[in-house]
Amino acid sequence: MRSLEIFKRHMKEKRAVKIIAGINNFDEQNVASVARAAQIGLASAVDVACDEKIIKTAKENTALPVFVSSVDPFSLKKAVKWGADALEVGNFDALYAKGKTFTADMVYDVALETMDLTQNDEIFTCVTIPGCVPIEEQIELAKKLELLGVDLIQTEGVKPSTLSNGSSSDKLLSIAHMTIANTMEIAKAVSTPVMTASGITAQTAPLAFAAGASAVGVGSAVNKLRTQIAMAQVVREIVGTLRYKNLVETEERTRTAVL
Repeated sequence: MRSLEIFKRHMKEKRAVKIIAGINNFDEQNVASVARAAQIGLASAVDVACDEKIIKTAKENTALPVFVSSVDPFSLKKAVKWGADALEVGNFDALYAKGKTFTADMVYDVALETMDLTQNDEIFTCVTIPGCVPIEEQIELAKKLELLGVDLIQTEGVKPSTLSNGSSSDKLLSIAHMTIANTMEIAKAVSTPVMTASGITAQTAPLAFAAGASAVGVGSAVNKLRTQIAMAQVVREIVGTLRYKNLVETEERTRTAVL
């Protein structure tokens, strides 16, 4: 049974994993594979583009809650009617590649209008803070979003220009370090749960939670793979790493209590 409560519970336990198909990914076959891989890999949610057919495809291929991403408030309002379980203002990474930029004020305005349009829908809403703006502005935006009443704040990293010719693993690691650093600062400034996205892998996901995240968003590490089997394997590796971490922490707390 599909329920956002799955994601909320995992988020409260600080082990939620959202698998991102991509804000500009309108390939139904790929989205179906990503959705099935998320289901098989025991993720907490999937995130897809704001398109009626894509939302339908995702919901037909997973029982997990479906987040829908866009930077257009009116499209997000439509997504509610199309069956979105949660709305996401953001996942900007794919848009940067097209030369688009986002300021803190722009993101707040989109979030404000989206919240206004959907205030009667009582739908879970997440907003991405652009990693390209100074951390001081990111923190200020996070505080304003908390006052606005958003349910979740997502951080991101931006690809360093100095690594434009580096390996894929180097790029992912550098981007992950940036978004984790942003998570650490934002999580200290607000009580709204924080989700870390951009460059997250099985190796860096535990670091995000250690920095204060309640969830991670994983995109290119999964959606760029060629087969559903490969996608599911990566999802399971990430989820397994976090479950192992939780088991270790539980054991440590138990030992401390006994002592």
